[in-house]
Amino acid sequence: MVPTVPSPRRPLDTGHPSDFGHPSHASRAVRHWYENELGWPTVPGTPVDLPTGLRFDVLDAPVEAGYAALRHLVPGSPVAVRADRMRILVAAGSADELPGLLDWLEWGALALDLRAIGEGGRIEAPLPPGTLAHGTPRLTGTPVHVPDPAPVPVDTSVKTSMDTAVDDSQGAAVWLRPPEPGCEVEPSLPTLSALGGGVGGAPDLVRLVDTMATECHRIRLRRSCAQPLALS
Repeated sequence: MVPTVPSPRRPLDTGHPSDFGHPSHASRAVRHWYENELGWPTVPGTPVDLPTGLRFDVLDAPVEAGYAALRHLVPGSPVAVRADRMRILVAAGSADELPGLLDWLEWGALALDLRAIGEGGRIEAPLPPGTLAHGTPRLTGTPVHVPDPAPVPVDTSVKTSMDTAVDDSQGAAVWLRPPEPGCEVEPSLPTLSALGGGVGGAPDLVRLVDTMATECHRIRLRRSCAQPLALS
């Protein structure tokens, strides 16, 4: 009997090491990680984008608001950072629930810097952990940081998964809490059905949104107070 042998995986990048800096090789490496390691679909083209509304939706907010909400997530719940924005992955369909949820929480009348990206949308694919914007392993740039003003105290335990630093001048998205290859992402995502204790320990979308909305409102008030008074 012939033993069953699994098919070999496609190599991470078939180019010569000196060619890693080429954009096409970098995109190929990033796309390989998402499609082969995570099993996530990607959007054709360069740079690599991830479609929303299929495996997940995304809450996008100032990074200060995102850090304040991390306590509502469970280990393995993916979170990305791009410049001064945080992107928290939530259950697919959550984007449609956000307007009504904000109204129910009595935040609907305010213009908050909080948006949801759902079906038909896309986000830039954050760099896989330990890679450069040009596809090379590791990097020595400026670490992602909480921008001024009003830095938020952060529990260092929420940053242990971020082993990627990034040159802020490039503005590349990176994973603060990366998804785990071989693990289904859906059970770790915040969902509206978790209100009052969801099945499997999924995070509660209501508490997450309420915390992020509160912090977005505080940011809005700070910016208003910082503006000089208009002369009459």
